[in-house]
Amino acid sequence: MRKGIHPENYRLVAFKDMSNEDVFLTKSTANTKETLEVEGVEYPLVKMEISRSSHPFYTGKKKLIDTAGRIDKFKTKYAKFKK
Repeated sequence: MRKGIHPENYRLVAFKDMSNEDVFLTKSTANTKETLEVEGVEYPLVKMEISRSSHPFYTGKKKLIDTAGRIDKFKTKYAKFKK
């Protein structure tokens, strides 16, 4: 490893998933101005839109888009205008 390129200021940071309010702690160097109290201790807070607790890959709740059904519905709807 090259010396002098890695940050030295790792600290515990609270990451909050805004879609389901899940909070987890991990070490990070992320800069933030907000804080959050977890179990009586105050940590810097990083807000996220999606995390391991809400991502469809990890939760197994994939959204299935029925493109074939939509195409068939479109064709039947506009078949009456066909000349």
